[in-house]
Amino acid sequence: MKWLRRLFLIPLFLWLLTGLAEIGPKERGVVRRFGRVVATPGPGLWIGWPWGIDKLDRVSIASVQRLNVGYKPQEIEDTVSGQQLTGDQNLINISVNLDYSVGEGTEALIDYVSQRERSESILVREAESAISEWIAGQSVDDVLLTGNAALPRWLADRLEGRLADHHLGIRVQQISVDFLSPPEKVRGAFEEVNRSQTNIRTQEFRAKQEAELRMKSAQADRFRFQQEAASYAETQLTLAVAEAQSFLQRLTTYRQLKQTNPDVLTFIWWNEMSKLLLGMKSKGRIDLMDNHIGADGLDVTQMLQKKK
Repeated sequence: MKWLRRLFLIPLFLWLLTGLAEIGPKERGVVRRFGRVVATPGPGLWIGWPWGIDKLDRVSIASVQRLNVGYKPQEIEDTVSGQQLTGDQNLINISVNLDYSVGEGTEALIDYVSQRERSESILVREAESAISEWIAGQSVDDVLLTGNAALPRWLADRLEGRLADHHLGIRVQQISVDFLSPPEKVRGAFEEVNRSQTNIRTQEFRAKQEAELRMKSAQADRFRFQQEAASYAETQLTLAVAEAQSFLQRLTTYRQLKQTNPDVLTFIWWNEMSKLLLGMKSKGRIDLMDNHIGADGLDVTQMLQKKK
């Protein structure tokens, strides 16, 4: 009979061992006793009641899970899964990657364990609803041009409020557009439009660059002209002032000489006139009549010979 007792103690011992569990360094535990949460132990050894009384759920709080929502490129093209209707009544194929993890805090941990079975289905439903809402308010051109950047930001803000009402205990960390394209049947037309729009934007960019270069060149020329004009004006002003001062000094000198010699101005005038006449004669513009005075007087009929 003793061996029967010992044989009975073995499964009892093994059953008691189910109350022992080790929680990893990046894990948190949620202990439910008859369905009611009684503890949320951290990393280390947990000693509780055996299986059937306590149930321990270990949750990795450091891992990030990815969920793909929307259109699957590998699926049949005619499927409507993941196809959305834009505001201008065009179909678009789109899929989004949602990276999520367990939320922070004990309450989020408990919510995650209790809602784990249906959390992904709710997340997919809310994400698809929000994506449809955003696309319905955009034209197909806006979706194709800005969807990769604008949709993730908008979707992150919208999902935060919607998921809070479900108490899933998860937090969406990052959203990215995985696939965004028009249906295959009309993709060629859209690509042609995109190429045309790209060419237009390229030409506009080149025109703006050319305009900026010409504006900078014009500004440089204007600055150069302003500097040259200012320098010329300053030079002319300096020369004018110098000439004015020289004239005033000469005028003062002439007035002083006139007091001692009344004929000095007449002498100066004839001196300057002789210089002028000699200069004109050297250029062949005039000839002195003294050279044409003969025995019979001045011969005014003689003409000047042209210079060869």
